[in-house]
Amino acid sequence: MMVTMDRKSTNMDLIVLGAGAGGMTAAAVAAAEGLKVLVLEKTAAVGGTTAISGGMIWAPNSHLTKAPDSLEKAKTYLDAAVPSDAGRSQRRTFLERAPEMIAYLEKNTSVKLQAVPIYPDYEVDAPGASTHGRVLEPVCFDARALGSAFRMVRPPLPEFTLFSGMMIARPDIVHFRNAFRSLPSSLRVARLMAEYIGQRLAGKHRGTTLVLGNALVARLLKSLLDRGVEIRCRCEVKNLVVSNNRVIGVRVTTEGGEQTIAARCGVVLATGGFSADIPLREAYLPPQARTLTATAGVGTGDGLRYGLSVGAQITPGPFGSAYWTPASHYRDTNDRHVVFPHTVTDRAKPGLIAVNRDGRRFTNEAVSYHQFVTAMLRENNVADAVPAHLICDKRFLWKYGLGAIRPMTLRLGRYKAAGYLKEAATLHGLADSLLIDARTFEATIDRYNGDAQVGKDTEFDRGGNVYQRFMGDAENFPNPCMAPIEAPPFYSIALYPADLGTATGLDSDDDARVLDDAGQPIAGLYACGNDMNAIMQGAYPSPGTTIGPAMTYGYLAAMHAAQTDTN
Repeated sequence: MMVTMDRKSTNMDLIVLGAGAGGMTAAAVAAAEGLKVLVLEKTAAVGGTTAISGGMIWAPNSHLTKAPDSLEKAKTYLDAAVPSDAGRSQRRTFLERAPEMIAYLEKNTSVKLQAVPIYPDYEVDAPGASTHGRVLEPVCFDARALGSAFRMVRPPLPEFTLFSGMMIARPDIVHFRNAFRSLPSSLRVARLMAEYIGQRLAGKHRGTTLVLGNALVARLLKSLLDRGVEIRCRCEVKNLVVSNNRVIGVRVTTEGGEQTIAARCGVVLATGGFSADIPLREAYLPPQARTLTATAGVGTGDGLRYGLSVGAQITPGPFGSAYWTPASHYRDTNDRHVVFPHTVTDRAKPGLIAVNRDGRRFTNEAVSYHQFVTAMLRENNVADAVPAHLICDKRFLWKYGLGAIRPMTLRLGRYKAAGYLKEAATLHGLADSLLIDARTFEATIDRYNGDAQVGKDTEFDRGGNVYQRFMGDAENFPNPCMAPIEAPPFYSIALYPADLGTATGLDSDDDARVLDDAGQPIAGLYACGNDMNAIMQGAYPSPGTTIGPAMTYGYLAAMHAAQTDTN
């Protein structure tokens, strides 16, 4: 779609392409440093995949945590969790500068964060790992502060809201689950419901109490608006403009034709990677994982192509080119393609297992989502594990839900009609519907159930570390991750590998400057987020290690650009 560009937009200090967490951070910081900033977003909304995410930011050793931590402890952890020389300098810079970035945003913008009390690193048994203090999340935000600009914020996934637009903070999930069993929970839920009803009666298109990634995006948007940053949505950038070996602006398509917009200090590429680009997925992702993405679907590889067109390079990391999550999918009654990422809601809860086509478990279901898909892909080389099948019984489905099916769902017909949920009165019948060997499948369930009774997984040690137990149900004994599967009917949904974002991007340095084939910075060109080659090299060591580096390198790009004298 074309966009009309105001004449005043033809000369800027910094142009940011893309309005996700990284790009909006770069714009907010640059504006706070006194630069005239333009954000160009090709979609109708800001936020990208950040807006539909949990909004977690991994930033060890920040001023917001009271937990003991240190740069060296965090470095020890990353050296163990990401054992590669590639990206080591950028990881060190991230650890050194992320706390600075957090403090800067808290002082100079509307971004307000808080430490998540407990959230273990994914490789929690590795040296230097921590169970709390490193993960930050946005403080709840009242979107009424945005006025009409609230509609610019990309909404969360409907499957993660209630009553057509009510967002729920993580601590409140347990209150909704216990609303009929606990008076404090009942009162909490009643208050939240009353607030939401009031917001909708006031004419808002959805609830204005924003949490998770939606709150982070809204806070960044408020920061840009307060600083007078110009934001243009539905804007197509044709190419970068180069003069004397320096990127000096962009060329865009407008209703009146093409127009050049100058950028005195440079251009930041933050377009979201290539999750929605088929040719790049085919080039960089495994064959079994090329079809499904759990992103917002807006990353079409634009930033990578812009960079390559002016001499940038791409070097895939040793640990893969995507951040993975298992996902289930189906078409709902409105013919919307629903992709549900199974990150934290069900896999680690007691009373569920995952099996391959042979009817056998192939991994610990309570590991991180990235590790789970890595196990799926590895197992698929031996026995068909794409798709894998999540198995549970009636009690589990009612208490915890399963994928897109919320807890305490009374009517399952639409999920069964869509082929999303399979149901059978017996395990043998469920095996037949999944076309797997019933005898092997029943033996798998028998072994798991026996282990669940005593709370010890003899096959994969599920619930064997603090991260897994944290993701389970603390009220379930003796193992918060294990309970028998024995109450008919029995249920299954299919899981597929999906990406939460791509990890292979443009080679960049410690200041987020994009590098050429000689390893030299391309003057005036920066990258952050998924347009920048991942500093974790395709590993996913902790919650928030996508957004944390994206924001940090957006900050570094802006600070470097602000200090660049191009007069």
